[in-house]
Amino acid sequence: MAPSKQRPKARVRRAPRRAEPAERRLVAILSRKRSLYSTRRLVEAIRARGHRPLVLDTLRCNLVLASGAPRMVFRGVELRGLDVVIPRIGASITGYGLAVVEQLEMMGVPVVNGAQAIARSRDKLRCLQLLARSGLRIPRTVMARDASNVPRLVDEVGGLPAIVKLLRGTQGVGVMLASTIPELQGILETFQGLGQEFVLQEFVAESRGRDVRALVVGGQVVGAMRRRAKRGEFRSNLHRGGRGKPITLEPAYVDAALRATAVVGLEVAGVDLLETQAGPTLLEVNSSPGFEGLERATGLDAAGAIVDRALVLAGARDGLSRRAL
Repeated sequence: MAPSKQRPKARVRRAPRRAEPAERRLVAILSRKRSLYSTRRLVEAIRARGHRPLVLDTLRCNLVLASGAPRMVFRGVELRGLDVVIPRIGASITGYGLAVVEQLEMMGVPVVNGAQAIARSRDKLRCLQLLARSGLRIPRTVMARDASNVPRLVDEVGGLPAIVKLLRGTQGVGVMLASTIPELQGILETFQGLGQEFVLQEFVAESRGRDVRALVVGGQVVGAMRRRAKRGEFRSNLHRGGRGKPITLEPAYVDAALRATAVVGLEVAGVDLLETQAGPTLLEVNSSPGFEGLERATGLDAAGAIVDRALVLAGARDGLSRRAL
């Protein structure tokens, strides 16, 4: 048997190292681990632009509250002189992460994605409410604490199969497909027994195993890919074996991604959409999108785009300070 040929991975077009800027910025990244792909790439992009990166473990940031004088201490040292912060808040530490981002905002430090916007994106139901209220298309969705009348809930989302989601899942965790009433009842009873809140959502059959991820930075779609699930899996997440292919979005999909990001209030977002005959259908708006898959699939320098936006926000803060003098 002839050996199989492996497809070469796309190379990320990293920005060349630039001349030293007139003013070196201190750009902090909130991240649990320096070794994570997205964190490493952000550090590279900051250095390539001649600025100083600082990785802060979110859980090691101590918040000091005093009337009119909020402070933050990291590993026993008070943090001063931060020009801008890029939050990378994992779902498992959302509560403390939001408090850290809020503290930075109170200190007057510009942040890429504020605490309130991150909170909106993390609550799946709240996020869908905001999108629906703005007239954006979403799958039919039901949230209910009383699951005693499962057939009625199923009717509300267009029948079976249907998707069951935890309100605060990530990377496809806590997302299940139910094909029968007994199967759905078992899932709901399990979630209820664990004290977990969930939503029941329409299964869009025409997009089975396929969706679109668009990366929005500073009001622009800087890159997009179509993700396709591996055989036997309905979730297209790359962490679950899905594969990504670069695409150029049609205007309707660009508009939906930009509007969704603006509604939630984010500067940087990963927007997940389904391709349907009726047009783009929004699934989720992610405030800390991983971009390894997007960079490898498209060659896009996603880290550089995010850092460039952070530097713009830092410069805007300086401009406001000068005008206030």
